[in-house]
Amino acid sequence: MKQSLSRREFLKLATVLPLGLLLPRTLTKSLPPDQGATRPNVIIIVFDALSAHNLSLYGYQRETMPNLSRLAERALIYHNHFAGGNFTTPATASLLTGVYPWTHRAFRFYGKVQEKLAQKSLFHAFEGYHRFAYSHNPLVVTLLEQFSSAIEQLIPQSRLMLTNDSLIQTLFKNDEDIATVGWTRTIKREDEFSYSLFLSHIYKRLKQKKVEKLQPEFPRGVPHYSDNYFLLEDGIDWLRDNLPLLPQPFCGYFHFYPPHAPYNTHREFYGRFEDDGWQPPEKPIDLFANRTAERTLDMRTQYDEFLLYVDREFGRLFAALETSGLLDNTWLIVTSDHGEMFERGIRGHLTPVLYQPVIHIPLLIFEPGRTSRLDIRTPTSAIDLLPTLLYLTGQPAASWTEGHILPPFADPAERNLYAVQARYSEPLRPLSEATLMLVQGDHKLVRFFGYKELGSSRERIELYNLRRDPEELDNLYPKEKELSRLLLAELQTAQEKADAPYRL
Repeated sequence: MKQSLSRREFLKLATVLPLGLLLPRTLTKSLPPDQGATRPNVIIIVFDALSAHNLSLYGYQRETMPNLSRLAERALIYHNHFAGGNFTTPATASLLTGVYPWTHRAFRFYGKVQEKLAQKSLFHAFEGYHRFAYSHNPLVVTLLEQFSSAIEQLIPQSRLMLTNDSLIQTLFKNDEDIATVGWTRTIKREDEFSYSLFLSHIYKRLKQKKVEKLQPEFPRGVPHYSDNYFLLEDGIDWLRDNLPLLPQPFCGYFHFYPPHAPYNTHREFYGRFEDDGWQPPEKPIDLFANRTAERTLDMRTQYDEFLLYVDREFGRLFAALETSGLLDNTWLIVTSDHGEMFERGIRGHLTPVLYQPVIHIPLLIFEPGRTSRLDIRTPTSAIDLLPTLLYLTGQPAASWTEGHILPPFADPAERNLYAVQARYSEPLRPLSEATLMLVQGDHKLVRFFGYKELGSSRERIELYNLRRDPEELDNLYPKEKELSRLLLAELQTAQEKADAPYRL
């Protein structure tokens, strides 16, 4: 899928390239020596906005990820695994640091963790490993850049994009870091620079040609965010081709954008569920509804078909890793940052609510040598992944984490789990507008406060028994008064402790 310039276009281009494109390579870190290769490798694969509620593995009626279901027969499957938040920034920060959002305070879009945690991440904990990372998602890239002092190989976001900066990487393979800075300023006119309109026009034309060529493969449009297009296949191919060549032991974090919206599936899966006749359970429209019920149902179908594309590519990756022999000495983790919902008049995940579809995420651990399935039903959290991986690879424990070692590697802990949505709260102030979740055993308590939609009520509280009522249709808060009082007190105590350092 390479796009070439004509000789005339190239000569024009050469006369106006900025100096930054011609400077020598100076920013790439050298790779560490291959020492201690007998220690196990770690690969974490995150599929953005992958909800456990839409996976047949977790009881969904549609077979959305058949490869994952098949391969799960060799994995540890966590059935009650919760994200730290309901969108990328807080949820990913919790996964990478092992602490809840009200501790790391990365609440907002493009937020970063508090400075005291900037040197306390998954990557810092795996010192001595070759650490590499990539994401399509710019919110994740912001966090990876904050942790980059502990990442030997932070792959440029544009490397696996179809149109972002692929031309400059082709022309200047040996000077990519400096060249990309000049290219970004010149072609995309970012960082408040205004450079050549001619070059911007060439860039736009090349992008259009490349995307148009792929359009027949993707009837709803080529996968993208904003104006940046990509193929999931390219990311999978990078892992397939490069993992066997990396120094070992390695610790890798790959955060793919699919199945995040837009749900632009491959033509192989287009229309697969359109007329299957299945209807999800009917639920009441929520106070925070943002879509009509009919449109929400259509988008659910598109999302489910997008999952088939993600599943095909994951199956291809797993087969390649198995063939290479890497899985003989590698812990492979498959999870998500948060979920996605298509009910109650709400579509997506940018919402105040913390219903199960946006907060209940998959977690599968593929253990080297394991050939049988093990189902874990104890409630667990994304913050548990960091301490667990350190334990499994024989690394020193990270003193700062709030998570626990996952069962069956340690006895299940009796504890509360939390999640936080505070997108409009000031990070360095006590929470003012937020949704907080507490899970204790089968029960889930959710408290909303500070939203203008609540009116004079000032707060909204819900309590569900997830075992008896997995669809969250029976709010027990008005009925189970003593249990509600106890759980609410525990949630408020935890919040007050988290907010204490930020009170004036």
